[in-house]
Amino acid sequence: MKFSTVKFLKRCTMAAVVIASTAFAASGDASGTAPAFTLAALSGQQAALSQYKGQVVMVNFWATWCGPCQQEMPLLDQMYKKYKPAGFTLIGVNVDKEAPAVRELLARKPVSFPVLLDPANQVSKAYHVDEMPSSVIIDRKGEIRYIHRGYRPGDENEYQDRIRQLIRE
Repeated sequence: MKFSTVKFLKRCTMAAVVIASTAFAASGDASGTAPAFTLAALSGQQAALSQYKGQVVMVNFWATWCGPCQQEMPLLDQMYKKYKPAGFTLIGVNVDKEAPAVRELLARKPVSFPVLLDPANQVSKAYHVDEMPSSVIIDRKGEIRYIHRGYRPGDENEYQDRIRQLIRE
C-alpha cells in the first residue's frame, strides 16, 4: 500500500472512533461534577441544585412544545413520588422563554416535583442539552452518572434502574 493510502485509512479509523464515541455519549454513563445552578421556580422563589446535595437527583430538561416531554412527565412524577422517601428528587427545568405557557401546561398536567425556569437557557447550555427532553442523573456526591436524551415509551425503566442503583450506593 502506498503511504498516502495508509495515512488515509488511519484518518478514517480515527474519524470512526470519534463518531462512535460521540454516539455513545448521546445517552449512557457519564462522569464529572454536575454544574451548579440556581433558577427561579414558577412561584418566583429561587431554588439551587446545591440544596439537594446528599440526594440522588434527576434533572429533566423539557419544553411545552415538546410532545415527548409531555408524554414523559406523568411517568416522571410517579417516579418522583415513589423514590422521594429513599433520598431521590427530580427537578424539572423548563427552557421556554415565557412562563405563562409553562403555567398553562402544568395546570392541565400537574406534577408534584419542582419545576424551575431557564428562559435564557443558561443551565441547559451548561449541561450541553441539545435535545428535548434530556435527563441527567446525579449521584449523592454531586457527580453526573447518567445522561439520557429524548424519550420513547419504556425509557422510564432505564431511569428507575439507574435511580435504584444510585440510591443503594
